[in-house]
Amino acid sequence: MAVGEISMSTIDQQFVEFIVKSLVGYPDDVAVERLIDEKGVLLTLTVNPDDLGRVIGKRGVTAQSLRTLLRALGTKNDARYNLKIVNNDDQSESYTTSSDSPSDEPVKNSTDEPVDNASDYSKKTREELAELDDLDI
Repeated sequence: MAVGEISMSTIDQQFVEFIVKSLVGYPDDVAVERLIDEKGVLLTLTVNPDDLGRVIGKRGVTAQSLRTLLRALGTKNDARYNLKIVNNDDQSESYTTSSDSPSDEPVKNSTDEPVDNASDYSKKTREELAELDDLDI
């Protein structure tokens, strides 16, 4: 652990964790990782695969609301926050959504790739995730 690094979670992590844990059916599976880079603070949210739909919401409304709340927190703390929601439904592939997607190179296992044998619900959810990838908040 580096000097000055805090071992406990930060206020932004606790904030996202608190909100998400109140939404999901498996609150013990909620994990928020924090990474700081030149673009700001990246919070990576991982939930139980059964709770992914609850966190994203219909047409991505819940995920968008989380990002709006983070933007408000960022205004108070003079920070730029990005929220990345990780879909760990299938252990061999990882589908993610983020308010900050790289534009130069395609991301392997992103929501832009088609998935074989996907149900209509899964297809629709992945399309909505891809739309969220285009948002810059």
